[in-house]
Amino acid sequence: MPDLWMPGATRLDIGDHAPTDGGPAKVIAHITWDRNASAAKPTDLVPYTDLRSYFAGGGVGVAPHILWDPFEGHFTQFVPANSRSKSLVDAVGGTRTNRAGSVVIQIEALFFPYCRVGTKVYPRLVDTPCKGWADLQTWVQSWGVPNTWPMGHPTDFTSHRSESVWETTAGWYGHSQVPENDHQDPGSWPDFVGTPTPSKPKYEPFPGAAFFASGRHSPIIAAMHKRLIAEGCNRYQTQTNIDVWGTGDERSYAAWQRKLGFSGQDANGIPGPTSWAKLQVPNV
Repeated sequence: MPDLWMPGATRLDIGDHAPTDGGPAKVIAHITWDRNASAAKPTDLVPYTDLRSYFAGGGVGVAPHILWDPFEGHFTQFVPANSRSKSLVDAVGGTRTNRAGSVVIQIEALFFPYCRVGTKVYPRLVDTPCKGWADLQTWVQSWGVPNTWPMGHPTDFTSHRSESVWETTAGWYGHSQVPENDHQDPGSWPDFVGTPTPSKPKYEPFPGAAFFASGRHSPIIAAMHKRLIAEGCNRYQTQTNIDVWGTGDERSYAAWQRKLGFSGQDANGIPGPTSWAKLQVPNV
């Protein structure tokens, strides 16, 4: 059996262990994002010991499995790998986000955008030294988590969520990719060590019906917009804000669904996996 406690990590057991539900093994990548900074106003990094004390004290109800300091390579573990932790929002009656896998290992990287360490400012997590990352990856992989990102390797603070992918596919997920949650972190995450970076798929994967909500802002919407026009399904009244989901998108997508032979509720203008695959929206 793999190690319940990550080798080399400080063990700070907060108790409150509980089993997971079984299923595809997962890891959730978070950043602590304990301060808001900007390029114009960078802010000093919060001390690692402060976050460690928080998760063992007032923040025990949202503690992850692992707190990782990517600047110094320190780790603290609060619950064993085979227990759920409570770092995710878990709505009543939905998928049990904190338990939905044989393991659901949650990692909080000590980081926020434009944090300052000494005289250097770090806009993204991947800009840090990422010390200890190889050891963390090795331990996670020992629990059967493959070196893949089923919803895409996070490169920005855009949210992409698909409950069907989440429930059926093992791998690494950003907090921005977990159902029932509205966080947009981690923004970036280091590449897997010793693993070839997979080529980007030619077409944009189906992001889930819930993605297409009024006001959703995304380059995926803009790419879809252009494809609908190319397919002769232009029902737009304006060509402004093409990256924001609205009524024009719904009318145009309904025309695409009807073109494919769908009718009734199957042509309601909300993308589904079959019509989306046939539209072949370029990967953005």
